Amino acid sequence: MDNSSKKNFDDIFTKEIIKAGKWTLLLAIPFCFFPPLYLWIRYGAIPDVKTILTGWFLIASIYGAEYFVTPISYFPILGVSGTYMAFLSGNIANMRVPCAVVAQDVLGVESGTPEAEIVATLGMAGSIITNIIVVTIAAFAGKTLFNYFPPIVIEALDFVLPSIFGALFALFAVKYPKYGVFGISIAAVLLGVVKVIPTILLVPICVFSTIGFSMYSYKKKCRKINEE
Repeated sequence: MDNSSKKNFDDIFTKEIIKAGKWTLLLAIPFCFFPPLYLWIRYGAIPDVKTILTGWFLIASIYGAEYFVTPISYFPILGVSGTYMAFLSGNIANMRVPCAVVAQDVLGVESGTPEAEIVATLGMAGSIITNIIVVTIAAFAGKTLFNYFPPIVIEALDFVLPSIFGALFALFAVKYPKYGVFGISIAAVLLGVVKVIPTILLVPICVFSTIGFSMYSYKKKCRKINEE
């Protein structure tokens, strides 16, 4: 895509997405408080301030790093529009990113390009619609259906998310083996050798160190090309 086409893409697509994305995400914030407000107004069920703050700090200590890691690590795949959609709809790692990656892989577009962003947007839109239908059915019939599943099936569901992450890693590692080896090596060293890194820091260290290595390798490659 040349500079003129890129500018047209930004003017027609990206700027409009940012306008819509900002107000939809801001609008979603007060809606998140509706369920607890309903329980408080309808049933008088509200914890004390100390309990609320304790719960908030527990969640922040576990998922606080994701506030920085998730948008940075997934942005090259999702793009601007995909990032807005993913954070509004949720299920980013186990649903949105895999659907975006598969859509891009099937159509053979390169991650980080405008074409890839459009493909990711369409793939995620389909996943969101499907997700709404499936979740609605599960909300009404999930408990009944689970009663018919054998215990081994219920236990196997615990491995769904790791298997998705493994499949995503394998998909990108095949395309970029050098970065895949580096990323898995960092994780192996931290988990198998160091063993003292808190869980909350493992993902940020692996993500940002791999990003740094990728940037270093890219700049080194560019310098080599320029010298030649």
